[in-house]
Amino acid sequence: MERDGRVADKREALWKRARMIRAIRDFFTAREYLEVETPHLITALIPEKYIDAVACGDSFLHTSPELHMKRLLAAGHPRIFQICKCFRDGERGSNHLPEFTMLEWYCRGMDYRRLMEECEELIVSVATDLGSGDVVNYQGVAIRLQRPWETISVREAFASYAPMSMDKAVTGNCFDEIMVSSIEPHLGLTQPTFIYDYPASGSALAKQKKDDPTLAERFELYMGGKEIANACSELTDPEEHHRRFLNVNRYRHSAGKSIYPVPEHFLQDVGRMPHAAGIALGVDRLAMIFCDSPAIDDVVSFVPEFL
Repeated sequence: MERDGRVADKREALWKRARMIRAIRDFFTAREYLEVETPHLITALIPEKYIDAVACGDSFLHTSPELHMKRLLAAGHPRIFQICKCFRDGERGSNHLPEFTMLEWYCRGMDYRRLMEECEELIVSVATDLGSGDVVNYQGVAIRLQRPWETISVREAFASYAPMSMDKAVTGNCFDEIMVSSIEPHLGLTQPTFIYDYPASGSALAKQKKDDPTLAERFELYMGGKEIANACSELTDPEEHHRRFLNVNRYRHSAGKSIYPVPEHFLQDVGRMPHAAGIALGVDRLAMIFCDSPAIDDVVSFVPEFL
């Protein structure tokens, strides 16, 4: 049997992962967040250009719990979090699994800037509980956790690291490619980095900035060159949501991808959702950082090839 299939080899990592998840729960419980559970098997989902769902009969395994968590916000629950399995078809690599663990949390009255601060507070708290202190050593590099962390706008990152401007990358349909190849390898190497103010055209669920509607109130967190979290101030306009969903499905059709049913119940509820911010954080990737593991396979009990 190959090494990746032997659970016994992962004993230390799995213990640290378990302590990390307990520390995450303790952090949110202490702040009076309600831990929730939402359906994994759903009849409609939020369509995204590059994320493919796993079909299950006439339904789908959710790619993220956000759709139903936002409906809970709309129903009057002001602070909620969830740690759950998510499923995405065809995702496999050193940082990707088709079945992975996600942490999502949402807070009424918060925007993406304040959410950056809470994200810092969470990870510093987890590091303290794990005994890591102010430094996490990842693949031979010390990542300093002292706050405040580095922040850089997407536009600034393109000016510093990319072969063209952000605007040219957007109009040339190569924004994502350049992000992966030219920018991500520079982010979060010696200190966690927030990269913020993404183009609105690629931020389907984020609120647009008032002073520049071409940008979205969205950020991503990077540690050790890896994307750890994706967050935004939430869009609450149902008509704008519907328009964006249709545009994404048009793109998916042109790319030969499956067209997903529009989530009608979500559209009915989202107009009642309060001003809020939300974030999705990859639990497996965070475990990679704290366990000093180069591959996601090292921090999960089983991988697809050995099921």
